[in-house]
Amino acid sequence: MQTRSGEETRRCFGMESEGADNGEALPESIPSAPGTLPHFIEEPDDAYIIKSNPIALRCKARPAMQIFFKCNGEWVHQNEHVSEESLDESSGLKVREVFINVTRQQVEDFHGPEDYWCQCVAWSHLGTSKSRKASVRIAYLRKNFEQDPQGREVPIEGMIVLHCRPPEGVPAAEVEWLKNEEPIDSEQDENIDTRADHNLIIRQARLSDSGNYTCMAANIVAKRRSLSATVVVYVNGGWSSWTEWSACNVRCGRGWQKRSRTCTNPAPLNGGAFCEGMSVQKITCTSLCPVDGSWEVWSEWSVCSPECEHLRIRECTAPPPRNGGKFCEGLSQESENCTDGLCILDKKPLHEIKPQSIENASDIALYSGLGAAVVAVAVLVIGVTLYRRSQSDYGVDVIDSSALTGGFQTFNFKTVRQGNPLLLNSSMQPDLTVSRTYSGPICLQDPLDKELMTESSLFNPLSDIKVKVQSSFMVSLGVSERAEYHGKNHSGTFPHGNNRSFSTMHPRNKTPYIQNLSSLPTRTELRTTGVFGHLGGRLVMPNTGVSLLIPHGAIPEENSWEIYMSINQGEPSLQSDGSEVLLSPEVTCGPPDMTVTTPFALTIPHCADVSSEHWNIHLKKRTQQGKWEEVMSVEDESTSCYCLLDPFACHVLLDSFGTYALTGEPITDCAVKQLKVAVFGCMSCNSLDYNLRVYCVDNTPWAFQEVVSDERHQGGQLLEEPKLLHFKGNTFSLQISVLDIPPFLWRIKPFTACQEVPFSRVWCSNQQPLHCAFSLERYTPTTTQLSCKICIRQLKGHEQILQVQTSILESERETITFFAQEDSTFPAQTGPKAFKIPYSIRQRICATFDTPNAKGKDWQMLAQKNSINRNLSYFATQSSPSAVILNLWEARHQHDGDLDSLACALEEIGRTHTKLSNITESQLDEADFNYSRQNGL
Repeated sequence: MQTRSGEETRRCFGMESEGADNGEALPESIPSAPGTLPHFIEEPDDAYIIKSNPIALRCKARPAMQIFFKCNGEWVHQNEHVSEESLDESSGLKVREVFINVTRQQVEDFHGPEDYWCQCVAWSHLGTSKSRKASVRIAYLRKNFEQDPQGREVPIEGMIVLHCRPPEGVPAAEVEWLKNEEPIDSEQDENIDTRADHNLIIRQARLSDSGNYTCMAANIVAKRRSLSATVVVYVNGGWSSWTEWSACNVRCGRGWQKRSRTCTNPAPLNGGAFCEGMSVQKITCTSLCPVDGSWEVWSEWSVCSPECEHLRIRECTAPPPRNGGKFCEGLSQESENCTDGLCILDKKPLHEIKPQSIENASDIALYSGLGAAVVAVAVLVIGVTLYRRSQSDYGVDVIDSSALTGGFQTFNFKTVRQGNPLLLNSSMQPDLTVSRTYSGPICLQDPLDKELMTESSLFNPLSDIKVKVQSSFMVSLGVSERAEYHGKNHSGTFPHGNNRSFSTMHPRNKTPYIQNLSSLPTRTELRTTGVFGHLGGRLVMPNTGVSLLIPHGAIPEENSWEIYMSINQGEPSLQSDGSEVLLSPEVTCGPPDMTVTTPFALTIPHCADVSSEHWNIHLKKRTQQGKWEEVMSVEDESTSCYCLLDPFACHVLLDSFGTYALTGEPITDCAVKQLKVAVFGCMSCNSLDYNLRVYCVDNTPWAFQEVVSDERHQGGQLLEEPKLLHFKGNTFSLQISVLDIPPFLWRIKPFTACQEVPFSRVWCSNQQPLHCAFSLERYTPTTTQLSCKICIRQLKGHEQILQVQTSILESERETITFFAQEDSTFPAQTGPKAFKIPYSIRQRICATFDTPNAKGKDWQMLAQKNSINRNLSYFATQSSPSAVILNLWEARHQHDGDLDSLACALEEIGRTHTKLSNITESQLDEADFNYSRQNGL
């Protein structure tokens, strides 16, 4: 702050008064009475002009008789000042406050060596004081970053540096980093530093640091977002310790010993390098050969003893047994009568007495014969067992990992292809010709009424199927030893995907079944109906997530309609174009010629991870000619219909019935489909086999219900609660593997422990379930417990682990429910019991909010308080916008318990609307209780 004496001030204004012709307003006189120099209590601050909004500069001084602004060396006209005067009670001095407005045009018109500036000059009796100069600048922020962060792959514990240079802007932009769309707080993680020139530094990379990083720049004008940089932290493999040396592989002579190690310390991860070097080492070894013993010649007979016997001996020393050799077989001594029967023993003739040696020799012969018989039987049993096991040994020879083994593993199956189906190229259709060879008995469940489960390929549809049956069971069926069947994939033919069908085969009519395998029936539709009138109601398809809300008054009085709703269970009729994928079931509601006076609400489940940044989701309708037309994009503004997209369902307000579906077009690789993964198990016809079937289905209740229905038909048991898998649209395939199988209790068939599903099959599954089959074998029938892990993961994506812990005996197995919460047991609910909000309360709400209000306290406030903030122009076209909003609320909150959200909204609104003040929370609680009781909830 600068000050001048009164005389200096007069000279100064005398000089500057020459500029009065330019229109500046200066004080007419400066008082000369002694006093105090002005002291600035508030000085003008630097300011930024945002868009076209002017800014205000203000200053306050004490004591001050006059205050004027000078901008860029020129006085601001007196008429542009706004001045206020007050008295400081503590000192009794006059306090003056002045402010001016500076516009964007003034700043843009100024061309000088420095920024546009202004300062205050205050006068008192003693002289003048000047405030600091305050600069005024136009705020902006460019769109493009000067440097975007770049993705990196770094080893674990390595340093990660992501550079970011934000766009040019005034004031300078502040930078914030996001990881997987979540802000990074470097103060909570000492391993991360974001303070160094806007760069992100991770000192020691951890596996959890893998992800997508985004640089966010913001100032007072706008926010800018950089391109995302993918960071992958990989782990190079390391060798485990060597095992102990094995025993020499030969019992006698020169052989070898070996030891091994595995690349698991640690195992390579996220593309890390595999261990270098040998996993097995061998060395030579020499074992001494065993030498079997052999008898020396017999010695001379001894002298005759008083017992009339003499004996002779021999030793096992020619040679003696060495190095584990066998001892000599036979007796080491012999005895016999030495008097030719003339000797009498115990007063009996010697020829009537049986020598002891003869009795011993007879016993030895008897026992030797029995031992030889036992050994022969044991050898025969072992030989038969080994033969049967060699005949039952099987292996699934997967030539191509993209055609996974499906169904039951009692056959060999090879897939032939042209090219690589792992490549995602919409212009090249993979060769889906399948050749199968069935060897071994086909499982028949009931000897009197046998049900043959047709085995389909893992993926569908197959353009051509060629089946060869070579098995002894064909003799019992009355079919030639080599029978071939060719089938084309058309409607009602050989089943595929989740449309597996079953047919009963009687003993006297088995041959026609094999010949007509392609004519098995398939389910095409899931349907429910209800009769509705003027009071409206709700039509629910249990456990599918699909429902239809007919509002009160939508159907004219004294009229009633039988309304139906169905889901297409066959092949989707909606053929996706380009990169579009089907995100929901195809839902039909009708009759199509029915008209309603108020829009009805149709709820359709979907499997997209909702994000406007990654998905462009469309509602489509099938025309009478069978073609699909786009009704609207869920982000568009429309007056013909309304879409409210929730995380797991879309609620649509419509005026006409028909067939509808949701499709999605991924905008970025970060677009995510939600998959539900589940594992089912059942015993095979072979008592030692157990089948695991792992399903990956779009996360819609209907799609999973299809799996449940088929598994119930097959006798399958859910072994673990299903889990969600986030599958990204990044073209990486899906891997399914079985881990941690008990090694001495179970074994898995060769080449089936890990199976891979191409990206296109999962991404474009069109609500059809995909599954992989794994066949396990017990070593002994006494094994009744199975524990293992099922790993389902997308390469460079999300991973889920299903922990299997079950008993294969049905009596000991723990039942896991298929659905956590069953839908209402009443598919058709009519009248007031179908609605949560009582009709009387609904009428009072509509009467309050349907009347327009200049302050916006009308139906728009009701929509806002219920989180309906988009496409409000649709409600403006309705005769009762509030009623339509409440109908949408009813559809949206069908399963979420109570009326708390509506009660809170009405309580907040009721403070300004006396008509709603008597709608209490207790009334809504009572209404919710009645709704739950009437619907059995």
